[in-house]
Amino acid sequence: MDLTETRIDGALMYDGGFIQVHKDSVRLPDGTTSTREYIKHPGAVAILALLDNGNLVMERQYRYPPQREFIELPAGKIDHGEDILVTAQRELLEETGYVAREWTHLTTAWPCIGYADERMEYFLARGLTLQERKLDEGEFLEVFELPLSDAMDWIRQGKINESKTILGLFWLEKYLRDWQV
Repeated sequence: MDLTETRIDGALMYDGGFIQVHKDSVRLPDGTTSTREYIKHPGAVAILALLDNGNLVMERQYRYPPQREFIELPAGKIDHGEDILVTAQRELLEETGYVAREWTHLTTAWPCIGYADERMEYFLARGLTLQERKLDEGEFLEVFELPLSDAMDWIRQGKINESKTILGLFWLEKYLRDWQV
């Protein structure tokens, strides 16, 4: 069964530079038509930065849309044409001040498939060395260390409740326990 929806026409409803909102008419698999509204997003990376002592580098940051602070993994958007590893390296340094000697791509996840094309590329960074962080203008966050076991407890307690971070921590736990070569 072919489940493909084919674009008939569409319009750019909003262009904010960072995201774009589109509204398309599509032909459905049964031949009827419908409307799809969606966000075009450049994609992002999330970094599981593992220190030599076994702790993770984490961030506490205020997020405006939900009007609250979150505990998160270091992360950031992919610049146009930028290699995803370069993005991960840049974001780790900018946000935390760390550079890593060893990088492993863990997975790609699509967090919002019902209304956006954003993809999240997950990396494990090891062999960390602290340098000087270079936050973007208008970016404010606290960086701290957290043992993976505490991070998993914080998920169960609801202290970590942001999806990119939960997914990344579960991947890391599984990778370290079962998949690491």
